Amino acid sequence: MQRSRSAPKDIDQYIAGFPPDVRASLRKIRAAIRKAAPRAKEAIKYRMPTFTQHGNLVHFAAYENHIGFYPAPRALDEFKQELSAYEGSKGAVRFPLDKPVPLGLIGRIVKFRVKQDRERADAKRKKGRAR
Repeated sequence: MQRSRSAPKDIDQYIAGFPPDVRASLRKIRAAIRKAAPRAKEAIKYRMPTFTQHGNLVHFAAYENHIGFYPAPRALDEFKQELSAYEGSKGAVRFPLDKPVPLGLIGRIVKFRVKQDRERADAKRKKGRAR
C-alpha cells in the first residue's frame, strides 16, 4: 500500500501514493491542520507530511492499518483524556483506518502546538535581545 521507495517531494505526491479511501482520510487531516494553522508551511520531513512554523508543528503518515499523528509528547499529554480511545506512544497516536478520523480533535491539538511553537519562538527572540 505504501508509496514507492523514493521520498515524496511534497504532500500531494505523498498522498497520491495511497488507495482512494486512505487518500481521502489524508486529505481531511491535511485540511484540518491547514485550518488550525493557516500560516504553517508544508514539508516532507522524515518521509512524512509535516507542517512547520518556527519549528515542526505536527507530522502524519499512513500505514497499513492506521494513520500515525505526531504532535509532540506534551500535546499528547494535554489531550490525554480525549486520545485515550486510541493506541499510541510517547510522541504518537494511531487513528485506525476503519474508523472516522477525529478531525476536530486534530484541529485542537494543532492549535495547541501553534501556541507552543509561538511561545518557544518568542522566548528565543527575547533571550537573543537580552544579550
